[in-house]
Amino acid sequence: MKKLLSLAVAMGLALSLAACGGGTTTDESPAPATDSPAASTETAAPESETPSYEPATVRVAYMPNLGSASSLFTAIHQGYFDEVGLTVEPFQFSAGPAEITAMASGEIDIAQIGHGAHSLCIQGEASVFAFDQLSQADAVVANKAKGIETAADLAGKTVAVSSGTSSEIILQFVLQEAGLTMDDITTVEMNVEGMTTALLSGQIDAAATWSPNTVTIEQSLGDDYLVLGTNNDYTDQAAFPSSFICLPTYAEENQDILVRFSQAILKAQVYRAANIDEVAETLASDLEAPVDTMLLATGEGNWQGAVDCMGDIDAIRGFYEAQQQVFLNNGTITEEVPVDNYVLFDVMQAAYEAYSANS
Repeated sequence: MKKLLSLAVAMGLALSLAACGGGTTTDESPAPATDSPAASTETAAPESETPSYEPATVRVAYMPNLGSASSLFTAIHQGYFDEVGLTVEPFQFSAGPAEITAMASGEIDIAQIGHGAHSLCIQGEASVFAFDQLSQADAVVANKAKGIETAADLAGKTVAVSSGTSSEIILQFVLQEAGLTMDDITTVEMNVEGMTTALLSGQIDAAATWSPNTVTIEQSLGDDYLVLGTNNDYTDQAAFPSSFICLPTYAEENQDILVRFSQAILKAQVYRAANIDEVAETLASDLEAPVDTMLLATGEGNWQGAVDCMGDIDAIRGFYEAQQQVFLNNGTITEEVPVDNYVLFDVMQAAYEAYSANS
């Protein structure tokens, strides 16, 4: 059965990627990261052509990396949220599942999540309303000084993981390919910052982590740095979309806000793809991260691919279908769920039409 599912994933993903065209190829208390300019509806267009928006404020969760924060902060800095009457208050988290918990408690309204946390959306905890990009940020990395040369050498080793994240999925792929399971290693639950410190200090042997932490680890370990698997190694088996999400109840009550938010994000994605180095440098300042580290992380997302897929709902649907097969294959979810149950394609379509009309 797993072979059949893998074949279905590969075929569906290949068709989706072809439809999109080319492209280059997360103690979770939120803290405000930056101030957003006040909303404005003024434009140079004639009054009859100027959309009128009801001002609104949205609290948005993100993770401190290019894949999660780049479109959000680009839209803030370029004034794209201002153009649709939105004031955005960003809040930093270390992983997607914690963002969903914060939404459930009423601390935030919208979150940007990586692949792993989508399993919670499939289970009905949140709704996807905007596709951001296909992640290339995750990796299983090891310290060769710990006697690790191949994935098979992970047997009996201590590996840090953040449960429910996309990097955990990559770890499962790496182990499966080496003929191992999670039972063959000793896992230690850590947030991504803790993993970096633990690996560099020798407390653990390997880690399922993501960029830009991988950049920091590589720079510190030097010749002892070993990559055992990344998203790019499994593109024939799975898609790893990242998305903007909200609670189902928020979506029901605020569809107009979601469309306007998504419209600004689409515009930011175009800017990001054309100016990724500039975006990385600006984001380094926002996140108080080293500029060189952020520039080395510009390959962690398929930026142009996101632009190529704009308005192609069939292709985007294919990504989420392929993603769900990953969760079915590894047992994270046990029953297939129609993607329309948790992905708001109507919001995506309306946002694209609004973006196109105002571009």
